Amino acid sequence: MFKKSIKKKLLSFALVSTIAVGGVAGSLSAPEAEAKSIPNKGKAKNVIFMIPDGYSTSYATNYRWYKGEETVLDSMLVGMQRTYSANSKVTDSAAAGTAMATGVKTNNGMISTSPDGKDLETVLEAAEKNGKSSGLVATSTITHATPAVFASHVASRADEAEIAPQLLDNDVDVILGGGKNYFPETLLNDAKKDGYKYVSNKNELKNTKKTNKLIGLFADEGMAPELDRDETNQPSLADMTKSALDVLKRDKNGFFLMVEGSQIDWAGHDNDAAWAMKDSEAFEDAVAEAVKFAKKDGNTLVVVTGDHDTGGMSVGGYGKGDANPEILRNVTATGDYMANELNKKRSNVKKVVKKYTSLDLTNDEANRIKLAENPSMEINKVISERALVGWTSTGHTGTDVPLYAYGPGSDLFAGLHENTDLPVMIAKAMKVKFKPGK
Repeated sequence: MFKKSIKKKLLSFALVSTIAVGGVAGSLSAPEAEAKSIPNKGKAKNVIFMIPDGYSTSYATNYRWYKGEETVLDSMLVGMQRTYSANSKVTDSAAAGTAMATGVKTNNGMISTSPDGKDLETVLEAAEKNGKSSGLVATSTITHATPAVFASHVASRADEAEIAPQLLDNDVDVILGGGKNYFPETLLNDAKKDGYKYVSNKNELKNTKKTNKLIGLFADEGMAPELDRDETNQPSLADMTKSALDVLKRDKNGFFLMVEGSQIDWAGHDNDAAWAMKDSEAFEDAVAEAVKFAKKDGNTLVVVTGDHDTGGMSVGGYGKGDANPEILRNVTATGDYMANELNKKRSNVKKVVKKYTSLDLTNDEANRIKLAENPSMEINKVISERALVGWTSTGHTGTDVPLYAYGPGSDLFAGLHENTDLPVMIAKAMKVKFKPGK
């Protein structure tokens, strides 16, 4: 009774919030890829599970103002989820990912392994057992915590070299992201013998001919932030999502695909508001690709949720009583990139910041950056202050995060959930046998 009451109240809140967005903003309009029209009940042959790492309601609100109109996700809002781990009120990506992949809470740092060291079956593995294809896409290393939890089992997220071969051993059909350093030539050769087509840049990905297995590694470590990405060489998250779908849709039994917008989290750790917004935009473009596919297919469930909040971002701050995230639209590089452009004496601070942000720094702001132990973080702080985007941490926080769904089975996700509920509901939507803790 209690749970049903909460779900009804939250659904009403979600509807009122969505309506309020348009009313308050006035000029905000609905996006072209607004998710509507597919019935929310019935079996989902395919599932696209999309995770904007570190994304919370504050990111969603700031991004809406940054964009200047409602987002694709606004029309998909159905609920919220709790993020705490087995040993902490503030989770990390490994524990949160494990919960969303296996239905079991574990300790921070552990990859699809229970606190007592037991391997936990993932919803991806369950889908494969039912004859479906699978895929993992990320802008981090593909062996990073979130993608790793769906197809590997290790005691520590740091064991990326051990995670890489497990992704192949678990027969993940599409593997796209960074992390080439964790795939030695011998491992890639074995993958090719097993039928994988290997690509290493945007052009090769775009020109990939029909294949049933695809591995693309586009950076030695993590891929570039969207602000700094070489568009001629590295594919975008939307590019990788579309390519993954082009491969996986060939399986008549259906598929499970996980797509992570990894660098929203990295931006939050750096308190880099512009990076956070630009990678939120890149993630939304990927969601639009997924929704487009789902609309055309009619049998695809799209589920979107962050794994936790990063940075404790606020909408407004510094006692100013307003927010100006629109300022971030003119920023064309990350704080890290700008800091690398400074000369040894940092005498060119004003020039560099003006070039990449259009902001004219005051003498006080310039001196702060010149004298800072970490000039990148100080640049980010100055830009955030100008945009009135506040931060409370350079780590994660324990706030609940929004949950979005679209397509057959989306009704299951309405309300306030534990993160461990998600793989159970996904399996139910696919009508796949899945028992958490197995």
